[in-house]
Amino acid sequence: VQRQKPDPSNLVKIYRVLGVNYDERVLPSVMNECAKAVVARYNANELLTKRDQVSREISIDLRRRAGAFNILLEDVAITHLSFSPEYARAVEAKQVAQQDAERAKYIVIGAQQEKKTIITKAKGEAESAELIGHAVKKNPGFMKLRRIDAARDIADIVASSGNKVYLNADSLLLNLLGDADEKFEKSVHGKSRFFGR
Repeated sequence: VQRQKPDPSNLVKIYRVLGVNYDERVLPSVMNECAKAVVARYNANELLTKRDQVSREISIDLRRRAGAFNILLEDVAITHLSFSPEYARAVEAKQVAQQDAERAKYIVIGAQQEKKTIITKAKGEAESAELIGHAVKKNPGFMKLRRIDAARDIADIVASSGNKVYLNADSLLLNLLGDADEKFEKSVHGKSRFFGR
């Protein structure tokens, strides 16, 4: 409080109730009360970003409260607004907690997206398997094409390897003229009978 004076119309009352040192008896407690009341209305971030507004509200509250004791405040300036170490630690802890909450939110969103991706991939693989099953039923030549593709892949791997490898045609899935199709069909029909189809 820069400048204050007693209300001239209530000097006798002030002297009787508060005494000569009225300002020392009233102003420190009124300042603490007003500051705490105003600070309680803001969160930690707002106290830092809205210092001017906080100071203005403290000043208004201070004038009103001092007026109740017949003290007129002519000039009020909040020059320094500081916080106790405990309060500063609490503010920092709250900010860390908010950051952790945001991080957790993004982790949950990422997990949900990953779940959707896995479900979509599984559905796609199921549809692919179903389409391959229909293609095999409708056209037995489809399996021959798949065996040729697989044999090419195996041959490319073996050819690019520096090792000597000896494989028979069955290992390369190249037994296209033999009875591989018949064995495959028997195994498919045997399994369907085994499962009661």
